[in-house]
Amino acid sequence: MRRRLFFAGGLSTGPALLALLVWSNACSHQRAGLESETRTQVPDLFVPYPAFAQTRGRTNVSIADIAEQSLPAVVNISSTKVIRQDGEEMRAPFFNDPFFRRYFGDEFFPFHDVPRERRERSLGSGVIVGSDGTVLTNNHVVERAERIRVTLADKRELDAKIIGTDPKSDLAVLKLAGAPRNLRPLPFGDSNRLRLGDVVIAIGNPFGVGQTVTMGIVSAKGRANMGIVDYEDFIQTDAAINPGNSGGALINMAGELVGINTAILSRTGGYQGIGFAIPSNMVRPIVESLTRHGKVIRGWLGVAIQDLTEELSRAMGLKSTRGVLVGDVASGSPADRAGMRRGDVVVKINGEEVDSASRLRNVVAAAGKGAKVKLETMRGHRRRTFELELGELPTAIGGQARIDKGDGSLGGLTVASLSPMLRDKYRIPERLAQGVVVQAVASESPASRAGLREGDVILELNRETVTSAEQFAKLSETARGRILLLVYRDGHTVYLLLGR
Repeated sequence: MRRRLFFAGGLSTGPALLALLVWSNACSHQRAGLESETRTQVPDLFVPYPAFAQTRGRTNVSIADIAEQSLPAVVNISSTKVIRQDGEEMRAPFFNDPFFRRYFGDEFFPFHDVPRERRERSLGSGVIVGSDGTVLTNNHVVERAERIRVTLADKRELDAKIIGTDPKSDLAVLKLAGAPRNLRPLPFGDSNRLRLGDVVIAIGNPFGVGQTVTMGIVSAKGRANMGIVDYEDFIQTDAAINPGNSGGALINMAGELVGINTAILSRTGGYQGIGFAIPSNMVRPIVESLTRHGKVIRGWLGVAIQDLTEELSRAMGLKSTRGVLVGDVASGSPADRAGMRRGDVVVKINGEEVDSASRLRNVVAAAGKGAKVKLETMRGHRRRTFELELGELPTAIGGQARIDKGDGSLGGLTVASLSPMLRDKYRIPERLAQGVVVQAVASESPASRAGLREGDVILELNRETVTSAEQFAKLSETARGRILLLVYRDGHTVYLLLGR
């Protein structure tokens, strides 16, 4: 039985009820004042009763007390977007039947080829994290939204605009219009201090019924490789989370935000006891980067890494499976300049043990460009230490570029620079000196609908010659509206037009 992963939000009230489904094998958010205004003291000692916690000046604070103090910070989000459908997409399959066309006549069909638009409304949740009206939610709640309406706990309804989004972690930062007063932002907590079994509260807007409070425990930490987004370090909880909860708050017993509820593991689309939240320690640097720069500037070490299995450890003559194996080092990268080599095993970063490749990747990305890190590695049986400054994660790495699904007409496309191996694999002639090879095309993406497929060679983008994956990524960032591609396929070239 295959597992199904559902985003916990994006509840749709359009023509069809939308529950954003993600298969597990295929199935990705400030300013100087924010930190100071949201920081609170984390209690040093918790009372050993699951429904109570000790806070400064108060003891035996109940779940009801924590919920009451947190509810004003959680909002309901309604977003409206226009879905454009070409006539070909809307046409029923039997419309292409020759008998049907002959019976009704060709004059019947131009009507069906006219592009149509439909409006889709999604419901989700959000968390106020700044008294200036800064609201945090999931990217998939507001993705491609033309209008965003936020309902506060006191029933005020306000418009909001997007400050920045990060599809790679599924986070988005919004700003409420009109500088509303009397907001009660939720303080950030330290998600690293969570322990398995800690009581947590989930607040959101399931199924659009209104604010709802549920309680559970932390079931697991560091859940990765779920196939939901690119950067995963989820808190797993059994607090009831349902469609519409996306972007809602996961709160500890000190009344602090420790996670943003994002997805559920379910065979039906409803609650089955396994929910996932983005930890606050991953959220905070993303929020600050989006607020300051409008995008996330992630740190880059410049290494290809993989988990160190028992078989690999034996084959390489290592005594332990502890750490992360370096499979390659990019030329000119921070790791290369520091002297790291293929075959090194990273065991610690900044004094903290590294137990998986996904964990190391997340720590480096969250540290950001310019951060100084200390890596402890094993080279054979010798321990080595490297101190280096991280670079900025490039759009394209190692001759490959992946365009995020939300990035316009080229979203969901992965391409690679021409290489001898790809020429041989796809039988690309030597006369094609430049271009990029399509490695993957996301289903239901504009590129997929336009007919792009694996093995195609993109030679031009909007009449500009494509020379490499890195250059293609830069061209895609500036491309707007419809995009004209010149593509080589099966011995000849064709033009493809990609629409949004």
